Amino acid sequence: MLSTQIASALYSPFAMLLNPEEVVSAMEHSELLNRLHSQVYRPLDKPLIPKGKFAAADFDRQIDETPDDLELLEQVM
Repeated sequence: MLSTQIASALYSPFAMLLNPEEVVSAMEHSELLNRLHSQVYRPLDKPLIPKGKFAAADFDRQIDETPDDLELLEQVM
């Protein structure tokens, strides 16, 4: 009876909220989860985040020099 209660508690969508220790323990001892193959994916591109105060100033200058949509529309008309 007790194992049935634990099993039903683990399959409940709210089990992680109600009893996170039991859910984590069940995940750690799960044979199916242990057999899963995992792979870490890393992005190939470096983020375009400026580093340092000079790079930030250059980035801000480039953004300020780029024409807005409204300016482009006025040039076309």
